[in-house]
Amino acid sequence: MARRPSTLRAALPGLRRTLRRFAPQIRPQRLLIGASLLGIVAEAAMRLLEPWPLKYILDEFLVADGAATQVPLLGSLSEGALLAAAAVAVALVAALRAGFSYLSTIGLALAGNRVLTEVRADLYRHVQRLSLAFHVRARGGDLLTRLTGDIGRLQEVTVTAALPLVANTITLVGMAAVMLLVNWQLALVALAVFPLFLPSLTRRGGRIRSVARDQRRREGDLASVASESIGAIKVVQALGLERTLERGFAAQNRASLTEGVRAKRLAAGLERRVDVLVGIGTALVLWFGALQVRRGTLTPGELVVFLLYLKTAFKPMRDVAKYTGRLARAAASGERVVDLLDTELDVRDAPHARPAPALRGHVRLEGVTLAYEADAAPALRDVDLDVPAGAQVALVGPSGAGKSSLAALLPRLYDPSAGRVLIDGYDLRDLTLESLRRQIAVVLQDGVLFGATVRENIAWGAPDREDVDVEGAARLANAHDFIAALPDGYDTVLGERGATLSGGQRQRIAIARAAVRDAPIVILDEPTTGLDEANEQAVGDALRRLCAGRTTFLIAHALHTVDHADLVLYLDGGRVVERGTHAELIARDGRYAAAHRLAATARGDDAVAAGDPGPGPPGARLPARLAGAGLSALGRGRG
Repeated sequence: MARRPSTLRAALPGLRRTLRRFAPQIRPQRLLIGASLLGIVAEAAMRLLEPWPLKYILDEFLVADGAATQVPLLGSLSEGALLAAAAVAVALVAALRAGFSYLSTIGLALAGNRVLTEVRADLYRHVQRLSLAFHVRARGGDLLTRLTGDIGRLQEVTVTAALPLVANTITLVGMAAVMLLVNWQLALVALAVFPLFLPSLTRRGGRIRSVARDQRRREGDLASVASESIGAIKVVQALGLERTLERGFAAQNRASLTEGVRAKRLAAGLERRVDVLVGIGTALVLWFGALQVRRGTLTPGELVVFLLYLKTAFKPMRDVAKYTGRLARAAASGERVVDLLDTELDVRDAPHARPAPALRGHVRLEGVTLAYEADAAPALRDVDLDVPAGAQVALVGPSGAGKSSLAALLPRLYDPSAGRVLIDGYDLRDLTLESLRRQIAVVLQDGVLFGATVRENIAWGAPDREDVDVEGAARLANAHDFIAALPDGYDTVLGERGATLSGGQRQRIAIARAAVRDAPIVILDEPTTGLDEANEQAVGDALRRLCAGRTTFLIAHALHTVDHADLVLYLDGGRVVERGTHAELIARDGRYAAAHRLAATARGDDAVAAGDPGPGPPGARLPARLAGAGLSALGRGRG
C-alpha cells in the first residue's frame, strides 16, 4: 500500500492533481472566478485602509493644537472637518469592504457550485459506464458516499475555507508590505513569530488530512453496510438478522467516530498553538512599539495601526489553522473523487467503433476465453459457437460452469480476454456500446423496476418509442389489463424497485420493457421462478410471444425446461463439453443425459427418467415453464 503524505506540503501534489482533473469544468467559469478574485483584492485593500482614520484621530485630533491637518487626497482639514472625514471614512470603508466581500463570496460560491455540479454529473456518468468487473469489486455505499458526501464536502469547503483563506492570504501579504513601509524594525518584530507557526501548520495539517481520508473511507464502509442491509430488509427480517447487522453497523460507526474525534483533536490543537503564538507576537509588538513611541520614532496612532494590523493579520493565522483541517478533509474527498474519475473503463467504445446496423441475430464465438482477473482461473476457455439468427439456445450445466459469463459477452458487459464475439459478422468491439445494447433485450429472474411511472419503466427499454408502442409492448406482455386497473393507469408511480406490485406484475412489466425494444436478440434468466400458477402461465405466454423469431439464449438449471430448444449447450469448467438438440444429447448418453435423468428422478418423472421426454407442446419453441439460473449473475459477474 502506498505511503500517505505526512505533511501538508506532501499533500500539495494531491491538491494540484484534483485541480488539474477539474480543469475542464473550471475553464468555463474563468471570468466569474477572475471577477471574484478582483473582489477579494478590493476587500483586502479596504481592510488595509480601515485603521488609518483612527490613526489620524489619535495623532492629529486628540492632540490637536488648533492647526489644520494635512490629509492625503483631502488636503488641509480643520479639526471638525478631520473628525467628520474620519467618521465618514470608517463607515465608507466598512460598507465597501462588506460589498466587495459579498460579491466575491457569491461569485466564487456560484462558480464552485457550478464546477462541482458538473464534476458530480461526470462522476455519475463515469460510474454508470464502468464495467461489471469494477462494480463486482466496489461497494455501493462507498460509491454513493463519493457521489454525494465527498462532492458535497468540496462544495462546502469552496465557500467556508478556500474563499476566506485566499482573502486572508492577500490581506496578510498587503499588511506585511504596509508595516514594512511604515516601520521596518517593528514590522520585523511582528513578522518574527510567523516562522514559528509554519512547521506546526504543515506537520499537523498533513496528519489531519491523513486522518480525514481514513474517516471518509470509514464513512463509505458505513454507508455500504447500511445500504446492503436496507436493500435486503426482507431477508434481514425473515432470518432475524437485525441484531447481527446492528453489531456490524455499530462497529463501523464507532470506527468512524474515532477517526472523526482524532481529526477534531488535531485541528483544535493546531488552533490553540496559534493562539499562543498570537499572544507572543502581540506582546512583542506592544513592548517594542511602546519604546519607539517613547523615543519619538513612532507615533501613538502608528502603534495603534500596527496593533490593529497585527490583530487582523493574526486572525488569518488562526483561520489558517481552522481552515487547514477543512482543506485537509476536502483534499481527502477530492482525491477519492479523482481516484474514481481516473478509474479506467474496462469496456469502452474503440476509437474506430461505429454504430451497429439493424442486426438479424446471427451469433458466433471464435476461440473465446474470459478471465475476470489477470491471475484468476478463466470463467470461459476456448469456446467456439455458431448460432443462426432466430435460433433458441439453452445454456445448461452446474453452477459456476460459465453460463452467465457466456451470455454476458453478448451485450459486452465484459470483453473476452482472447478470441472474438461476433453478431452478423461484426466483431462487437467494432460497434458502439449504445447501438449494440439497444438491440439486445434482457429479462432477469427479478424484474428490476425503478421509482417512476409504469409508462417510464416500460419506455426506458427504448426511449424513442411512442405511447402506442409502450401500450403494444404491455399487451404483448399480458400486462395491459392490470396496468389499466392501477389508480393512474400507465401514469401510476411505482415504489422503489416496483415494491408496490406483485412479483408477476413486476415481471410482466420487465417483459414489456424488453418487448418495446423489438430487439433481434433476447437473453432470459429464470423469468417465472417464484410465481404462482396463474402468473407463471401469463408470463410464459408473454415470453413465447417475445421470443418468437428472435435469437434467444435461455440459461437453465432445470433441464426439463429446455427439451424443445434448437441447441442445448452443456458447460462445465468454462468449456462447452456437449452440444446438440435435447434428443441428440439424450441419445449420446453423456453428461447432459445423466444430469437429465438425475433431475427427472428427483422430480419423480419416471417416463422422462427412462429417456422419453414426451411430445411437448405442439409448435412450441420455448416451454411454458421457463427456468434457469445464471443471468442474475450478469449483475454479479460470475456463474
